[in-house]
Amino acid sequence: MRVAMIGTGYVGLVSGACFADFGHEVTCVDKDASKITRLEKGEIPIFEPGLDDLVAANVRDGRLTFALDGAEAIRTADAVFIAVGTPSRRGDGHADLSYVHAAAEEIAGLIEGFTVIVTKSTVPVGTGDEIEAIIRARRPDADFAVVSNPEFLREGAAIEDFKRPDRIVVGAEDPRAQAVMREIYRPLNLNETPILFTGRRTSELIKYAANAFLAMKITFINEMADLCEKVGADVQQVARGIGLDNRIGSKFLHAGPGYGGSCFPKDTLALVRTAVDAGAPVRLIETTVEVNDARKKAMAGKVAAALDGELAGKTVALLGLTFKPNTDDMRDAPSLDVAPALIAMGATVQAFDPEGMKEAAHLLPGVVFRDGPYEAVEGADVVVILTEWDQFRALDLNRVKQVMRQPVMVDLRNVYRPDDMRARGFRYVSIGRA
Repeated sequence: MRVAMIGTGYVGLVSGACFADFGHEVTCVDKDASKITRLEKGEIPIFEPGLDDLVAANVRDGRLTFALDGAEAIRTADAVFIAVGTPSRRGDGHADLSYVHAAAEEIAGLIEGFTVIVTKSTVPVGTGDEIEAIIRARRPDADFAVVSNPEFLREGAAIEDFKRPDRIVVGAEDPRAQAVMREIYRPLNLNETPILFTGRRTSELIKYAANAFLAMKITFINEMADLCEKVGADVQQVARGIGLDNRIGSKFLHAGPGYGGSCFPKDTLALVRTAVDAGAPVRLIETTVEVNDARKKAMAGKVAAALDGELAGKTVALLGLTFKPNTDDMRDAPSLDVAPALIAMGATVQAFDPEGMKEAAHLLPGVVFRDGPYEAVEGADVVVILTEWDQFRALDLNRVKQVMRQPVMVDLRNVYRPDDMRARGFRYVSIGRA
């Protein structure tokens, strides 16, 4: 089928490349000329494992193209996907739908014949109605259907998630649109992937509900970690003990410095605002947002406590800056709270991240960036593991100890074992473990 993907950000580029790999003819469209130029040269503007090879293979085979002007792609498309950004709106936390509305305006003037317009961006309930109204006002004669098809991609594992998803959710009432969406996702039949067809508003809410529940699960285990530290329990064993219950499951029960990234922070906030406007406040999610924000701010205090409360004149090494490993995404990363707070306490902060330092340089003034983990810990009074990149899981601890000013580690991801670290002569602080 012919697919036009509006937006070449994380969702649009991954989705477009994967659809092309399924055998569809895909054109990814973006207003950012520099981004299109880079993509046409084979340069991938985001870090996602395997994406560069996937894009290159499908460009080479002629199934994937990029365009600054999407007129031709939209006119000939069976389905036009809207995959533009919906960041939190400044001031009130609602999702900013200006890019979505602009895309709808552009699409309205170009579609020919029956066209399915698919919202891939994460949008509040009722956005599909707004898109339909925009297009209908501009083109009363147009033959189209607006569909909701939320994405459930994890950064760092997005290609696997797209090709082997737990489920596909499609909000569509028009039988013709349902048929088009079945055909687009037909390559997943081999995996027997469930396709859940719902109403459009239900589909829109499913995305927010899923992210809010996962964010709440992370926040729950983080609060249990605080309790474990007070009573002398081990949060990792608590997580395993409850995670073995099939009703709960083990995923998203890893204690840490708080969730971040492109989805959970903005989606939980948007859901809170939507619920308040609808007169049905979601108190659990409101509390989740508050607890997570407070947790990220409290992590600098944990580092200070490891040095007996005194950071003035001390050097702190941060290993990891992105919100999770295998991505260069710095959006709402705990490091954005931790690093400035450490500097405000008088510390010198030197850091290393395998992929995130280019973006971090714009966001973390005052941080000294190093070329590797051992360069970052050199001369440090304390090393803080902030992101659990694989290369931080098996550090040469003897080397680390030798180059540090004093052997103190604050492990905010519970990468190492407390008894082993103490046996090696480290003063070791973890999350929720004695």
